[in-house]
Amino acid sequence: MAKDYIEINSGLDRKLQLRHLPFTRAIDNFVLKVGEIFNWLWVILVAVIILNVVLRYVFKSGMIELEELQWHLYCIGWLVGLSSTYIVDQHVRVDVLSDRLKFKTKLWFEFFGILLLFLPFIVLVLYYSVPFFELSWTTNERSTSANGLPARWFVKGFLVISFFLLLMAGISRISRVVATLRYGLEKKI
Repeated sequence: MAKDYIEINSGLDRKLQLRHLPFTRAIDNFVLKVGEIFNWLWVILVAVIILNVVLRYVFKSGMIELEELQWHLYCIGWLVGLSSTYIVDQHVRVDVLSDRLKFKTKLWFEFFGILLLFLPFIVLVLYYSVPFFELSWTTNERSTSANGLPARWFVKGFLVISFFLLLMAGISRISRVVATLRYGLEKKI
C-alpha cells in the first residue's frame, strides 16, 4: 500500500515523478509504513472522544484521564503524520512565485528551501527536543492534574521520533531533487 502513496508523489509536477534512488524509495516506504500504523490512532481518538462525551453528558461523570488521553493521541497522530504527509507531498505549499517558473528552476527552489530552511529547522528542533524528552524521562514527569496521566515523557518522546522521521523524509526528498536535477525526470510507467 505504501508504494501506491509514492506513485502520487511530486507536487512539483503531478504528471512526472522525481527520480527515485534505491535508498530514497526505502526511506519513503519506511516512513509511509510507520504513518499507516499510526493512522489507527485517529480511530482510537474518535472512540475516546465518544466515550468521554457519553460519560460526561449521559452519566454526568467526566474523566480527566480521557481528556488528557485525547490530547496525547492527537499530538502523536499529528506529529507522526507530518513525515508521511511530506513524503506524499500533500503538505501546505505556497507557490505564488514558483507557478511562473520553469520546472528546473522549481527544483532549484525546492533544493535550496530544503537545504537552507527545512533541514536546519528539523535539526534545531531535534537538538532541543532530546534534552526536553530526557528531562521528562529522568524526572518521571506526570500530569499536574491529580487524576491525570502518568509518564508524560512518552508523549514528549514522540517529538523526537516524529522529527527524526521528518529528517529522514527531508533527506530522501533532497536526494530525489538532486537526482532529478542530475539525471532528469523519472517517467511514470
